[in-house]
Amino acid sequence: MSYQNIFSFDTLSLQEFDTDAELIPLLTPEDEEEMNNEQLPASLPILPLRNTVLFPGVVIPISAGRDKSIKLINDANAGNKIIGVVAQKNEADEDPTKNDIHKIGTVARILRVLKMPDGNITVILQGKKRFEIDAVTSERPYLNALIKEVEEKRPGYHDSEFLAIVESIKELAIQIIKESPNIPTEATFAIRNIESQSFLINFVLSNMNLTVTEKQNLLAVNALKERALETLRYMNVELQKLTLKNDIQSKVRFDLDQQQREYFLHQQMKTIQEELGGVSQEEEIDEMRQKAKTKKWDEKTQQYFDKELSKMQRMNPQAPDFGIQRNYLELILDLPWNEFSKDNFDLKRAQKILDRDHFGLEDVKKRMIEHLAVLKLRNDMKSPIICLTGPPGVGKTSIGKSVAEALGREYVRISLGGLRDEAEIRGHRKTYIGAMPGRIIQSLKKAGTSNPVFVLDEIDKLSNSNHGDPSSALLEVLDPEQNNAFYDNFLELGYDLSKVMFIATSNNMQAIQPALKDRMEVIKMTGYTIEEKVEIARQHLFPKQLKEHGLTAKDVSIGKKQLEKIVEGYTRESGVRGLETKIAQVVRNIAKSVAMEEDYNKKITDEDIVKILGVPRMERDKSESNEVAGVVTGLAWTAVGGDILFIESLLSPGKGTMTITGNLGNVMKESATIALEYIKANAKLLGLDSETLGKYNIHLHVPEGATPKDGPSAGIAMLTSLVSLFTQKRVKKGIAMTGEITLRGKVLPVGGIKEKILAAKRANIKEIIMCHENKQDVDEIKPEYIEGLTFHYVKEMSEVLKFALTTQDVKNAKKL
Repeated sequence: MSYQNIFSFDTLSLQEFDTDAELIPLLTPEDEEEMNNEQLPASLPILPLRNTVLFPGVVIPISAGRDKSIKLINDANAGNKIIGVVAQKNEADEDPTKNDIHKIGTVARILRVLKMPDGNITVILQGKKRFEIDAVTSERPYLNALIKEVEEKRPGYHDSEFLAIVESIKELAIQIIKESPNIPTEATFAIRNIESQSFLINFVLSNMNLTVTEKQNLLAVNALKERALETLRYMNVELQKLTLKNDIQSKVRFDLDQQQREYFLHQQMKTIQEELGGVSQEEEIDEMRQKAKTKKWDEKTQQYFDKELSKMQRMNPQAPDFGIQRNYLELILDLPWNEFSKDNFDLKRAQKILDRDHFGLEDVKKRMIEHLAVLKLRNDMKSPIICLTGPPGVGKTSIGKSVAEALGREYVRISLGGLRDEAEIRGHRKTYIGAMPGRIIQSLKKAGTSNPVFVLDEIDKLSNSNHGDPSSALLEVLDPEQNNAFYDNFLELGYDLSKVMFIATSNNMQAIQPALKDRMEVIKMTGYTIEEKVEIARQHLFPKQLKEHGLTAKDVSIGKKQLEKIVEGYTRESGVRGLETKIAQVVRNIAKSVAMEEDYNKKITDEDIVKILGVPRMERDKSESNEVAGVVTGLAWTAVGGDILFIESLLSPGKGTMTITGNLGNVMKESATIALEYIKANAKLLGLDSETLGKYNIHLHVPEGATPKDGPSAGIAMLTSLVSLFTQKRVKKGIAMTGEITLRGKVLPVGGIKEKILAAKRANIKEIIMCHENKQDVDEIKPEYIEGLTFHYVKEMSEVLKFALTTQDVKNAKKL
């Protein structure tokens, strides 16, 4: 039961009424008798009410906002102030017709009309008598109807049962007022001062928490005694609800402890956060729960997430663990569980993209197309992980980017260089402060799909420390039999990596852990020839630098001859990174001239290149004097591609000892020792005096001593250098060699043949000596790459000496 109208009406109209008498909503028996004797007019304007019902004798304020209602009230207020008030059947109707209102209503007198600031009006109405609509005569400008009075059946003055009911209503009303904290106790005085029995019933009904339909049904009851009984029934139910509510609140009040007080404080903090524009904990949890419904994870993961979310819900937001738990749940929600981008298996298109982005590298592009073809046929990534190995700057990383574009997948790159903490791969456990997932999971979160092209860059530069071995942690990532449930320490859930296309890159396969190497299919990417570098510069590097420096092809151009001069004179690398730097230097100089409006050659000449880049620095390594005995050109493989090295030896009087310098490793030192012992053992065959060999000390040196050198490729070059020194026969001009030797004089095959051949060609070498078993490596190289080179395939050291040494003595040869 709500008695708010008793005082809300008074408060509303306190400033508008002139006398205290107008504030009293009570009806005396004399007023009731006078009201009953009033005659009703035959027709009345009808005011539909949305959400209330007016009972006879009751005074209520009504807010009118509809144009029809405002006009009706203004017209009636200017006239006899009598209107008919009827409740609508549906309060949502904006323009009710005769079929949208109830038949039974109440005749009302307008006591006061108040104009509101928003343009609406509030009218104070007092109910008079009930009536029934006989017929609606008009609907414009508002409803008018013929009415007839509805007689009310009153019990006799001595009906003791009715009197008991009325008395019970009064007592229950007072009891409800006492039990309800929202009704002021002063309302009991108003109830006690009501003398009219019918007014008491109508007054209580008007202020009870009943629906419009329930109130309308009670208004339609003709027998006052029956209406009183229904009122008493509703009041009993209201009192029971109120008593039960108070009992519950009393128990809650007594059970309130420290934890509950903290809860209420958190609720206040929530309200403060909302006022300041923040998001409350409940809203955050609800958002997470709704987002979880959109994830494509399995039931096990869903149950795990619900458990962790419930754990967060029980946490104190001020606790340190709360932030960790929230970050953890956000990670689970942000991961692309079973979300895959659609693959584009147009292999012809893929071939065009690879050809567009990479000049040469035919074997590599062929292998990548084969890999995509298998993926198209099987739709399964359980194939070997590809590892592209080769010197820097040859396009290993960009191959992965092109494959991602061809497939229509997201591209992810992780640089593993210098990584030495296992947690970088597997993540940290949540128990640690600052815990976070590993790079694999973080990258998948950024990619937004579970099947990106994943480039693991510089996999050979992983190191280990007391924090674990990252290369061992990668075993699970790159093993097709295990990575369908990759376990991250922070995530604590198995994540499926089987659909990820992994491409690793490295410079030196020897530095990779054997177990990790075993899980990858190695594709070698050798360096570029001069012709390839020129084409790469013309098609890719020069246009790229023009764009980056704000120039166009109309501003400057460069010919193949000039590009070849830059390649040969200013770069000595397998890749094209240094070449791009030199081209950028040239373009930058042109950009300066354009910006300063200086005169310049729009077609770059050789003179411009020398002027901008300086004197060519690489030409000095192309040839060495063969006028001195003991100088041999060898071929070597390095992590940055092939290279040439010069081996020189010198005799000095002594006791036959040998000194080796040049920052050589153990393998090269052993090769030098083997070469000397072979010479001593076969002195007669070589035309040498074994006694004479013991009279001279030998110094063998490999120039550029600051650079460490090691490997099995210099055996035959060292032996040739020593034989040339002892025989004083010079080595042929323009010849280089690579191969290992045995004590018996056998020549063994070596690796890195293509890189060594490219290095020889860059150095203008014309002839190459190598083991006959390396012939198959040469046969795999395109003929245009080895054009102009002559190969001598040997099995024995005697054949090496035959091809390497001239028959002429060196000028001013020493006589041993």
